[in-house]
Amino acid sequence: MSKVSFLCFTSSVRKLIDCPSYYTVFNFLIYAFVKNPGVTETVRLNRFHWFGHMQRMEENEIPKRVLYMNLEATRLRGRPRNRWQDEVREDGRIVGGEGWQEKVYNRQEWKKLLRMARNRHILHMPME
Repeated sequence: MSKVSFLCFTSSVRKLIDCPSYYTVFNFLIYAFVKNPGVTETVRLNRFHWFGHMQRMEENEIPKRVLYMNLEATRLRGRPRNRWQDEVREDGRIVGGEGWQEKVYNRQEWKKLLRMARNRHILHMPME
C-alpha cells in the first residue's frame, strides 16, 4: 500500500470512528476496527497453512527433506533461536490444542482448523 493510499485509508477510518485528526490513532486500533489481520497474524496463519502442505508431501520432495534435515553445525552462544518447527508447534498448540497434528492428514479437518483460526483471530498474539 502506498503512503498516499494509506493516508486516505487512515483518514476515512478516522471519519468512520469519528476521531479528530489531532488524536493519535494507533495502527492496531485501525486494524481491529476494520477487522483486518495484523502482520503477525498473517505470518502465523501462512506458516501454519504451509505446514499442512509440507506434512502431506511425499517423503522424497525437496521442501520436506529440507524441513527435517539435520545440520551438523554449532549454534551460537546464548539463548537458542526458535526454529521454524518450534513456532509451528506453538501455533498448533494455540489453535488446535491436543491432537492437532493428526488433523494435518485429513484435508477437511485441516481446512476447518485453519478457518477457525482465521475467523476467531486466535493467532493474533504477539510473536516473541
